[in-house]
This record gives sequence, C-alpha cells and structure tokens, in this order.
Amino acid sequence: MTLYTRFAAHLDAALDALVASGDLPAGLGRAAVTVEPPRDVTHGDLATNAAMVLAKPAATNPRALAEKIAAELGKLEEVESVSVAGPGFINLALTEDTWRAELSAIRDEGDDYGRSTRGKGVTVNVEYVSANPTGPMHMGHCRGAVVGDALANLLQFAGHKVIREYYVNDAGGQVDVLARSAHLRYREALGADIGAIPEGLYPGDYLIPVGQALAQEFGDKYVDARESDWLALFRKTAVASMLVLIKADLALLGIHHDLFSSEAELQAAGKPEAAEAALRARDLIYDGVLEAPKGETPEDWEPVVLPLFRSTQFGDDQDRPIRKSSGEWTYFGADLAYHYQKAQNADALIDIWGADHAGTVKRIVAAVQALTGGKTRFDVKLVQMVRLLRAGEPVKMSKRSGNFVTLADVVNEVGKDVVRFTMLTRKSDAQMDFDFAKVVEASKDNPVFYVQYAHARIASLGRKVAEAGILCGSVDLSQLDTQELALVKLAAQFPRIVDTAAAAREPHRIAFYLYDLAGSLHSLWNLGKDDPARRFLIADNADQTCARLFLAEAIGQVIRNGLGIMGVQAVQEM
Repeated sequence: MTLYTRFAAHLDAALDALVASGDLPAGLGRAAVTVEPPRDVTHGDLATNAAMVLAKPAATNPRALAEKIAAELGKLEEVESVSVAGPGFINLALTEDTWRAELSAIRDEGDDYGRSTRGKGVTVNVEYVSANPTGPMHMGHCRGAVVGDALANLLQFAGHKVIREYYVNDAGGQVDVLARSAHLRYREALGADIGAIPEGLYPGDYLIPVGQALAQEFGDKYVDARESDWLALFRKTAVASMLVLIKADLALLGIHHDLFSSEAELQAAGKPEAAEAALRARDLIYDGVLEAPKGETPEDWEPVVLPLFRSTQFGDDQDRPIRKSSGEWTYFGADLAYHYQKAQNADALIDIWGADHAGTVKRIVAAVQALTGGKTRFDVKLVQMVRLLRAGEPVKMSKRSGNFVTLADVVNEVGKDVVRFTMLTRKSDAQMDFDFAKVVEASKDNPVFYVQYAHARIASLGRKVAEAGILCGSVDLSQLDTQELALVKLAAQFPRIVDTAAAAREPHRIAFYLYDLAGSLHSLWNLGKDDPARRFLIADNADQTCARLFLAEAIGQVIRNGLGIMGVQAVQEM
C-alpha cells in the first residue's frame, strides 16, 4: 500500500470513528472524497476535501466537521501537524521519517511501484490503429497507435485485464481498389507495360511483391480473365499481404495486438443482423424515411424507407440508417455490429479514432449504450494528426508509399523510443508538430532527452560510486535533508498519477509527470555545480553518498516504471 492509498485508508478510519461517536451520520457516500497534494506546497504534504464534500449531506458546518476530522488525523504517528484552511480544507504535514519510509517502499517494490488494483480485473477492450489494410503504416496512423498502446499498458498497470484489438476493414470498396491495384502489378510481373498507375488505384511500390507472388502462383491465368473471376481471390491475397506489412511496421514501435478482427468475417457470420434483431426487439430500430437534406434538395433525392436506429433517444441530432437503399450495411450499421461483438467479451470499450471521425462519435456511443443497456463503459479518444517538419518545413512524401510518409522511415531515422515518447508529450486531441531536428535535440526543451538523460545520470552515478570504491550496505536515510525529501514527495505521487491517468484514459499524463520528476532530479543534481557539499558523490563521505545514491536509484525506478507504461526503454548512458 503506497502513501496516498494508505492515507485514504487513514481518512476512512477517521470518518468511521466520527460515525461511531455520532458526529457524522452513517451511510454517507465517500466517492468524491480525495487525498491529494495541496495546490500550494507551503500548505503541507497532503490535503483532503472530506469536510467540504460531507458537510452538506451531514447537515453540518464544513469547518466544524473539518476540525473533528483533523483531530482524528492528528493522532497518527506519521502526521507532524494538521490544519484547517478556509471553509474546511484539511492540510497535513507528514514527518520526515514517513517520506523516508516511502523512499524505501519505492526501492522494495521496484518494478511494481505504482502498480494498483484499481481496475479490479475489469476487462477493457482497447481498439486502436485499425487502418484500412491497403498499404504499410504511415505517420497518419502513428499517433493513434502509440496513444492506444500506451493506454493499454496504463490500464493493465492499473489492474485491468486488457484486450488489444485491431479492426480490419476488409469489407469495403477500398479493398476492391486494392485488389485491382494488385492485379495491375500482377500483369506487370508477367511483363506487361502498365505505364503510369491509373487515377483511383494505389500507386505505391509496396504492391510490386504482391503482384510478383500472384504471378508466380497463378501464371497468366487471370491476365485476361473477367474481374469477377479474380477479384475475391486477389482481394484476399492482397489484404493478407498488407496485414503482414502492417504488423511488421507496428512491431517497429513495439506494438502487438491480441486480436485482428475481420469486418468481412463479422458480416459473413451474420453479426450485423444479430445486432439489428436485438435492437428491434427493444424498439430501438424502426423502418422509416430520413428527412430531406438541409438546404437545397438535390434533384435525384428520393424518400426511401430504411431501417433507422433511434439515436435521437441518446442525444444524437437525428436517427441514423443502418442499411443503404441497396440493402448493404452502412458504415454505422457495420460499426454497430462490431461494437456489439466486442461488448460480449469486455466490461468496457475504448476506441482510438482520428479527429476527422469526431462527427460520428455521438451516434456510436448511443448505439453501444443501447446495445448494452448502459452497462458497458465506452470511451472514444480522438487523436489529432501530426505535422511532420524538417527544419521547419513540411516533410516530402515517400516515393515507396506513393503518397505518404511511412512510419517505418520515421522510426528508422529517429528510433522507436523517440517516436513513442514524442507522441505522448501532448494531449491526444491537441495538434502536434513532429520536427525531426527537435525530437533528437539534447536540451531541456526536448522532453524525450530530458527524461532519458535523468535516468542515464542516475545509472552513471551508480557506476561512479562503484569506481570510487564506496560500498553501500545498510543505508542511513537520515542523511537526506528537506531538499532531498522534496524529491521523494514528488516520486511518491507516481501511484496516484497512474490511477488518475487510468481513470481519465489519458496516458499523456505519465509523460508530463516524468518530465516534472526529471526536472526536479536535474535541479537537485545541478546544485552540486556550485556547492560541492550538495553533490551526489562525495568521495570522503560514504554515508552521505550512499543515502543520495539510494534516493537517485529510487527516482530511476519510478522513471523506468513510467517509461515502461509509455513503451519506452530507459537508457543507461547517453
């Protein structure tokens, strides 16, 4: 039990004591009660809003209740002082030994420090990337891939069971275009002069090996055949080849999905019909006519009876069709069935979508709410595109891809860790520039470098202490003073950051926290430049050196744990 969870338990015990004494009614909800760092560090180490939250339902004065809670908390050995501020906030100052004990806990728990049971084993399906299987990964997919994978790591670290899923859109018109593009390359492999790639087909060189493989397997059998004879076969072969490329590209980022779910297989299995039947049984789908388009009505518009989902009952601005007039499933109808399938095996769903899909969020959230009876939490996290720059200028497109910058090219140039960390340095729905020069810059302004350098400094300290012949057995942590314990206080927030980031579904909070922790480590380290007594390594003072090494290595542990959630390796030297 880490410090914040321990004090949450202490607070619960204090409130229970007040209930037992009759000072507080039994049965009050405590979900909104928090224990967190005060906004102003001069107010103490911990703060709680318990009196502010409970006073109204308890029909009492918040400050009077705060005084009673403070009296209970003041009995704890770990509490040096307790005060009530303003209308009823309670601030606690903890003893220095309490922070030293937390420092030891960081070292003792090691890789598990910050890991929690908050998730209680609840299964969360995180679906991310899900790019059309029509080519290799490009940088338009990168940010969503990293955000989704880091979020999956975060939820698992916070005690959830996680399913990492990729939805393969292999039932739409884009895969027919892929098949036709592969047929063109197939003819090319057999010696045909195909000239310039026709408008509307995929021009990338990545389809050349697909055409060659098809030529080797089938010879000239399908050169002059009708499209209906080869389209399905070429589509299946091309999609399979693209998935091999996609998986290899994702592996460069350290990303591996548990499931690759096929849209074509889902439809063949009748899942959309099953979802429609389930919703019709609850009168959430009806046959009706859509309103005419707003503004000037097109000449070819005709009122058509379609199966409509009652999405207006769930906050949407109009009911949505699940089938087209041709009888084919709309994108929404297919998505509805897919989410229905996912909800059968998970307690909560998360989709990572590009920001260009923002307009469809409300209707799919409504559909999942309807399908699951509101029992399945469903979050859609929107991810803005990344603008690639080199020396401030937009990066040119890749010839190999035909019309985009490949993920593989970027990872090969700057490295997996730089790409992953950089993608988490801003909230996912905020715009981002990825400048090739800046992301590898050795400066405080580059969070990737700043955090990695902190860990490398700590690793270097360990080597230098050993080279100095200083052996650290039992360590006297009383050697650490107020400035050094301030760093422990920040490190002790890590478990709480993990919990709040997991609850909010926001992995970027880990990156922000690590930057702050690294900055505090660097600031403490740099004091030794002007004051030799503040150095971490003091050759003629083994006790002081060992205590500071213990502190540094605990900070390094927290950095490693945070980077692990982000999918970034902690470096030993730079």
